[in-house]
Amino acid sequence: MSWMKRLDQARRGYEEQDPSLSSAAHDPANITRAVREGPEEHGGLGSAYLGEIVYGGLDGIITTFAVVSGVAGAELGTGVILILGLANLFADGFSMATGSYLSTKSEQEFYEKERARESWEVDHYPEGERVELIELYRASGYKDQEAEQLVDIITRDKEHWVDAMMVDELGLLRDERNPLLNAMATLISFILFGSTPLLIYLLGLLITVQPAIRFPVSLTLSASALLGLGVAKVRVTHQHPLRSGIEMLLVGGLAAGVAYIVGALLKGIGG
Repeated sequence: MSWMKRLDQARRGYEEQDPSLSSAAHDPANITRAVREGPEEHGGLGSAYLGEIVYGGLDGIITTFAVVSGVAGAELGTGVILILGLANLFADGFSMATGSYLSTKSEQEFYEKERARESWEVDHYPEGERVELIELYRASGYKDQEAEQLVDIITRDKEHWVDAMMVDELGLLRDERNPLLNAMATLISFILFGSTPLLIYLLGLLITVQPAIRFPVSLTLSASALLGLGVAKVRVTHQHPLRSGIEMLLVGGLAAGVAYIVGALLKGIGG
């Protein structure tokens, strides 16, 4: 049993209040086997970027359909929908990808800078760093002797010592994701899913599609995609799938409704 399968089983045991599932997930043999299989079994490449894929896709659908709704409400025609929709799709997608790249890279640079500082302090002020850890563990509820024993064990290895300072003193964890891959996952997901509301309008460039059905079909496709991605989001948030899907559908519907109303109120401006 891999680490992620064991973790999923533990979650199901809690959600279903099933002691047998929880017991199997916490079987010592299963835990040992999962750890020995290596870190790649704890999620893999796809899981590392799943959050960017899901949230990039959700944002793409919502923002693009909001544009479609606004233009449809203003009754400006298919050409305007495609121009504004595609411009928003690529410009906003690139903007999100850039923001994701810079954010991930900045967080990693900050982590490495702080880690270098902690490592230097361990080398030059080891006793002070020991006292810091002891006091932190005391504040967490450990007795004096327990806190000192913990610190004695941790400080035997410098890397473990610095790791402990990063987590327990600074509350920082290393982000192992590649900033460029993070950005690409966001961009591809945003464009792929964000194009959903435009599919029927793009199809109209190739075959005859009745104007009256274009917006309803776009609405149906967007709602289906929102519901599906909302359900997929539970892989990140671990919420109830149906509740997560409906929640995302309502959020997207509200954004589209506001855009449609604004477009309808201002349709005279478009001529």
